[in-house]
Amino acid sequence: MNALVPQIPLLLGLAIPAIVVSGWLGDAEESLRATEPGPKKVAVAAMAEEGYCTPELKQIVRRVAGACGLLDAQGRGCQPADAAKIVQLDAGDFNRLFLPLKARVHIIQFDTRSAELDEAAQRAVNAAWSDRGGASFFFVVARASPDGSKAFNQKLSNSRAQSVLDFLEGQFKDPDIKKRVGLLWLGEEFAQLTADFCGWTRSRAGTECDETQINRSAFIAWIDCNI
Repeated sequence: MNALVPQIPLLLGLAIPAIVVSGWLGDAEESLRATEPGPKKVAVAAMAEEGYCTPELKQIVRRVAGACGLLDAQGRGCQPADAAKIVQLDAGDFNRLFLPLKARVHIIQFDTRSAELDEAAQRAVNAAWSDRGGASFFFVVARASPDGSKAFNQKLSNSRAQSVLDFLEGQFKDPDIKKRVGLLWLGEEFAQLTADFCGWTRSRAGTECDETQINRSAFIAWIDCNI
């Protein structure tokens, strides 16, 4: 859920990220308002080491879960505008939301301009879902690399998050699954990951990975903080 998210444990994009991030290259809301072509400013997720389930993280989890409709079981998902304006996510929020969850996060990688889960991605989704423990909510934080237009990449990251949810619904046949899965799609302009995240658990482990490839991705994880 970067500059990589009820007793409600929360990814997220990390994804989490996610949905996981210190150091932004530009204000998130300005990025969302920008309409003129030119050099792109993106928030970049940076690596950090923090404690897990701190009071600050619990507050963030509650804000994100509320904005995604999970507190009232709507399961509607969050768009980039929601992340910036409703949840008020910033780099510090993404640090606290995702970085302490490194051991639990799976990064699902996609092909260029694709939202299809390959076999390795499907196995990773199954592994992440099985690692529930006592958690109540599962977050999917999808991104896109800065190739193509901002509008296209927003739709692409939306489709990537939805692909994870569709797979879970098809795999487990659970009519209430949307009440536990929160979707965040961040496009290209919100919380891009650095290549350091290539060292996290990812569906294409052992393959070439750089900053562009790691952002064709979705952070997925259960979060089990009691809030």
